[in-house]
Amino acid sequence: MLELREPAGAFELIESWLRERGFFAPGGEHLEADLYLGYGLSEPLRRTPVPAPPEPCPLPLAAVAVRDVSQGQALGQAQIGQWGRSWTDAEYADAVEAVRAAIGRGDVYQVNLVQHLSAPFAGEPGGLAPPLSEFAPRTLAGEGWTIVSASPELFLSRRGRRLRTCPIKGTRPLGEHVEGEKDAAEHVMIVDLERNDLSRVCEPGSVRWPELMAERELAGVTHLVSTVEGTLREEVGLAELLAATFPGGSVTGAPKIAALDLIAALEPVGRGASMGALGTVRGNGDLDLALTIRTFAVAGGRVHLWVGGGIVWDSDPEDEVEESWTKARPLLAAIGAPVETAAR
Repeated sequence: MLELREPAGAFELIESWLRERGFFAPGGEHLEADLYLGYGLSEPLRRTPVPAPPEPCPLPLAAVAVRDVSQGQALGQAQIGQWGRSWTDAEYADAVEAVRAAIGRGDVYQVNLVQHLSAPFAGEPGGLAPPLSEFAPRTLAGEGWTIVSASPELFLSRRGRRLRTCPIKGTRPLGEHVEGEKDAAEHVMIVDLERNDLSRVCEPGSVRWPELMAERELAGVTHLVSTVEGTLREEVGLAELLAATFPGGSVTGAPKIAALDLIAALEPVGRGASMGALGTVRGNGDLDLALTIRTFAVAGGRVHLWVGGGIVWDSDPEDEVEESWTKARPLLAAIGAPVETAAR
């Protein structure tokens, strides 16, 4: 496994490491690798000198491992203690108001804000996966850390030269419809951002959005989902593709770089395993990467979870707090966590 703890040149190092193992070359079609990209890889994109918030758990910024299908995954029991938070509801609401003030100044149009939960953890980290089986979790483990992601959001899919992303914006409890001008505006902003990102690596005129704001029941809630796709230029490799699109717009905001700066200024701790990407790269260059929303990380004797949402001008702070818990409750309930205690 390759683990990276500095953002400089990370995408190039990952592509080079995979090439050395036969990827992206004739005869490598049977190869598969697990790839994790942490949100912290976005640090070089920021323009302000505000330091990044401290990370709450010891994780690499990126990791890649050629998959060994002969090794089974340990699935022992996991014991989880009392959950605590880095933000209270009032502090999260204050941050929402700070984003609204920034929008009023014209600094940004939308910013994704994330709150962090953690609890003491003992046992086998792989034990988190079976209770989340209805959410089709993805798992990757290194020395002293494990990531278990129940993400329903596609960051990037590549099949040959066909490139696709499926941003999610707009959330309601399971069974309720997602409707209203606020959700539509929030969603369309991110679709436009993703269209722009894909245009940086796709053939001119090939980017389109065949599905816009379709309602889907995913990860225990109802979401609005769109599809943006295009035809990748022939010369674009993995590193250039990731540099053009990472981090995903739906976990940052718009404009992306301005949102990154405001996130660093407002969030009390780093995003750890969340708001990055996790998935599979194949030997022929095809890939499937999900955004690491609805994602647990286990490291240093604690389990961590991050939840949040996109903030726009007409966001209501109380509604945004509740939306974050709407996303957290199905996951915490699945692993047997005291949901309402964690939410206070």
